[in-house]
Amino acid sequence: MTDFKALILAIVSPLVEHPEALVVTPQETDRFYEYRLTVHPDDIGRIIGKQGRVAQAIRTIVYSVRVQGNKRVRLIIDDRPTKTLE
Repeated sequence: MTDFKALILAIVSPLVEHPEALVVTPQETDRFYEYRLTVHPDDIGRIIGKQGRVAQAIRTIVYSVRVQGNKRVRLIIDDRPTKTLE
């Protein structure tokens, strides 16, 4: 199976100013392989982009990878403010 966590990190790392704060948390549900991306609060705008275009492009790349079985991949970009890692 494709390492989606590594794929997401490879796409997102060059876009952010705080790559050390990137966290990808996998979770499997009945219908999806979910990956929750958490970034530094200062980098949210860089990941979302104007009108969500960057986020949509990231999702398009991730979703284009085939997976075995009936489950689909879902990328959740967590834009809630978190404690800074300082």
